[in-house]
Amino acid sequence: MPRITIDQIEALCERDLPFAKTLGITVDDIGRGTAVVRLPYKSDLLRPGGTISGPAIMGLADFAVYVTVLSLIGPVELAVTTSLTSNFLRRPGPADLVAHARILKLGKRLAYGDVEIFSEAEEGEGPVAHVTATYSIPPQG
Repeated sequence: MPRITIDQIEALCERDLPFAKTLGITVDDIGRGTAVVRLPYKSDLLRPGGTISGPAIMGLADFAVYVTVLSLIGPVELAVTTSLTSNFLRRPGPADLVAHARILKLGKRLAYGDVEIFSEAEEGEGPVAHVTATYSIPPQG
């Protein structure tokens, strides 16, 4: 069982993560060390050329890894990103983006994970981005 629920994540977003609400990011599923997170399509996230902006995609990935880290350590709000590497693989069309995140290694002070991001409208076309991230975990009590 994950150590945090979708309801707890939503409360955390409401209280401390206004960017998630601004972007409209939602959590579809949380497992132990995994999460599925969604960025609803909005025209104000587009960049020239009609594609979803890189910063919006990276924000989705970063949030997905955060949720996934919390699924393992519980609601430790001061876990923070120490590195994020994004590879944009193809241009997503005008549709929701869905991030599938997993933690590959969890240590006492660092967690390392990856995210594959897919365009919901282009199922079977492969990921639009692949992101790796390292999170710093604050010392516990």
